[in-house]
Amino acid sequence: MKKEKEKEVPLTLAGLKKLEGELEILKSVRRREVAQRIKQAIEFGDISENSEYEDAKNEQAFVEGRILTLEKMLRNARIIDCEAGATEVVGLGSTVTLRDLEQGSEFQYTIVGSAEADPEAKKISNESPVGKAIMGKRKGNVVEITVPAGLFRFQIVDIS
Repeated sequence: MKKEKEKEVPLTLAGLKKLEGELEILKSVRRREVAQRIKQAIEFGDISENSEYEDAKNEQAFVEGRILTLEKMLRNARIIDCEAGATEVVGLGSTVTLRDLEQGSEFQYTIVGSAEADPEAKKISNESPVGKAIMGKRKGNVVEITVPAGLFRFQIVDIS
C-alpha cells in the first residue's frame, strides 16, 4: 500500500520557533511532571478507583498526543518568507488591509498557515473563510465572503 503524502504546514520563522519551543517544554518539562504525578498516584495504592491516577494518565495522553502533533507539523513545515513576499497578489505571509464596504471600516491581517493562526494577533489562516476569499486576489479587488453571520463584502486596499 502506498503511503499517503502528509499535508504541508506553512509557517513563518516566528511560528516555527514558537512550535519548537512548545515541543521542547513538553518533552523536557511536562513529560517529567506527568510521570511524577503518575508515580505519586500509584503510591496511594489501589489505582482502580484513584482519580489522581486517572487524571495523570489523561494528562499524559494529552501531552504525548500534542508531542506527536507538533513533531508531524515540524516535519512537514515549509517556511514562509514574509519579507520577500510579493505585494501584487495576496499569498501566505502577506499583510492585507481590507475595507468593509458596508461599514467603511478598515482592518489589517497577516495571512499565515492554520498552525499559527491567531485572530487576536491579527493573524488569520489561509484556510479561514476570509483567508480563502482573498488568497490570490489583487489590490482593489472586491471579495464577497459568506460566513454564519451572513454575507460580507470587502475591498483589498493594500498588500504588503
